[in-house]
Amino acid sequence: MMEEVKEVTPCLSVHGHNIKVTEVLKDRDTLTFLIVSQKLSGTGEYHVDRTYDDFEWLQQQLFFQEDMPGIEGVIFPPLPAKPQVNASAKVIKQLGFLGLGEWQPYCKALEAFLRQVTAHSILSKNKAVEIFLTSSDPPGRQRARKNIFNRLSQAVEEMRKEGHKDVDEFFQTERDHNLVLTGCTKTAAERFLDVVLTEQKIAVASGYFSAALHLCVEPGENPDTQAFSKACVKLSEVFDSMKKNMARVAENNVSTLGLGLDLESRYQEAEKEMLFRRTCKLVELETAKRNAEKAKPVKKAAMEEVRKAAETEFDLICGVAKQEIALFHSVRVEMLQLALVQWCEKQLCTAKESADQFGQHLQAFRGMAW
Repeated sequence: MMEEVKEVTPCLSVHGHNIKVTEVLKDRDTLTFLIVSQKLSGTGEYHVDRTYDDFEWLQQQLFFQEDMPGIEGVIFPPLPAKPQVNASAKVIKQLGFLGLGEWQPYCKALEAFLRQVTAHSILSKNKAVEIFLTSSDPPGRQRARKNIFNRLSQAVEEMRKEGHKDVDEFFQTERDHNLVLTGCTKTAAERFLDVVLTEQKIAVASGYFSAALHLCVEPGENPDTQAFSKACVKLSEVFDSMKKNMARVAENNVSTLGLGLDLESRYQEAEKEMLFRRTCKLVELETAKRNAEKAKPVKKAAMEEVRKAAETEFDLICGVAKQEIALFHSVRVEMLQLALVQWCEKQLCTAKESADQFGQHLQAFRGMAW
């Protein structure tokens, strides 16, 4: 098991923009993900295998950097929820699009997480990122440590701070917008997931009906029986094409707009967490100011030092947060735009192929002797 990593490294030895999670291996209830990244030297690739516990280790190392100024203003790339083999309906609902199919969507989500971490100007310098991507030895399971996120979840009484009025109009506006967008993107992802699940059900039903039509085929010399059997076979082929078409449409939805909406929803939650951490620091600063004002002469100097330290920390967090928000808005638009473009391109291609296929079926029916 590796020890806690605090050091930073000037840069990574891999190309972060084309990291790939190429495969997932199942061993009973454990999933192992194969990660490939190209060396900056151009002399080859790193191939490492990582479990979800390893991903959690990396995320923990990124969170646990309290000695880094302004770290609480960072919008941390969101790690997908833990996958499970033979997951229950509740877990599948939690994973959403990432729980569909043969783990390809989930691998894509992990791939996006790693690329976002390596592209981050602060997080990519953490030595844990280099270790995770290049070390042949897995980081190993880490004992839960208290960090900014652990404390956030444990301090239930601090939830009252979520509605605290902000002193900065920029952040108050951002909090208001984020509150709306978090709900809207989550709803959009859930509704689109319903569409995909319905498409999958239609594909399965079409396959069943295609198979059932073969049961209507009867041997015999009777011309009417032969004509009816021939029609059933052709109709079965049509429904089989419908099954394949609908399955491809559902797959396209998941791999493009579905993953885009899922990432958008998780990133809105990540920004919400950052804004809440900053609000907690704002409350701490205001408390420090009041304590300094009310302090007795014997404690005045000490309280002033506490106030100054809180003010300096808060200013650093705000500076980082503003940069993060500006970048987040820009990248968020690009991500959604890319997902929409890919969605349209794939569905247009599928629609053209399906139209050609159904046209052939139509011609076949017209050429049949009734």
